[in-house]
Amino acid sequence: MSMMSNGRPLLEVQDIYSGYQADFDIIKGVSLHVKPGEIVCVIGPNGAGKSTVFKALYGFLNVRQGRVLFDDRDITNIRPQEALKAGITIVPQLRSVFPDMTVAENLEMGMYLERDKKRIKQRIAYILELFPRLAERKNQKAGTMSGGEQRMLEIGRALMWEPKLVLMDEPSAGLAPLITKMIFRGIDRLNKEIGLTVLMIEQNARQGLEISDRGYVLELGQNSYEGTGEELLHNEEVRRAFLGG
Repeated sequence: MSMMSNGRPLLEVQDIYSGYQADFDIIKGVSLHVKPGEIVCVIGPNGAGKSTVFKALYGFLNVRQGRVLFDDRDITNIRPQEALKAGITIVPQLRSVFPDMTVAENLEMGMYLERDKKRIKQRIAYILELFPRLAERKNQKAGTMSGGEQRMLEIGRALMWEPKLVLMDEPSAGLAPLITKMIFRGIDRLNKEIGLTVLMIEQNARQGLEISDRGYVLELGQNSYEGTGEELLHNEEVRRAFLGG
């Protein structure tokens, strides 16, 4: 958890409506913000619209109403490639490594828009320094690695582009509890060491909130609670509904 930064939000989502069909909104007026250097966690039951928010932010879904501001610029309905150029990268929920490519080749794919070979090499070296376990497996095919290592590789690949903001869609999805702890520790460490700014959705609400500066609870496509990670962890209603007592 970072030293919370004052100042203006890096990302501001203002009252957005979006869904998969033109006349049916899954999210109905969701608002949230992320300041530089913060980890912010979005929790809520299945079907609350958490993933829809991410898809709408990243241009996979149309925002029908409301605005998305990023780094003082209106990016509502930006296309995914433009979102990447603006400095937002995404770690998707479903496995997205290229199994037949090596770790190094997978990292390189994180900079497919970059033409400068030297810069790509420098970034790979930097990421391998951040993740010693990936460095040990640099020439190994990604498909032969454990789930936790593959998740680490996905996070590393998202950092290749030197993003201002990383969206993480359920970083713990499909991972064993011990590996989940390791991944969350890694995210926390990156936040402290390099000031990584993260907006994440997490089913594992308790662990997500433990490393977060602030959190939002979504229910039925709308904001229901918000507060610091601490406040939400100790809020009776949030605990009862989402943290198992």
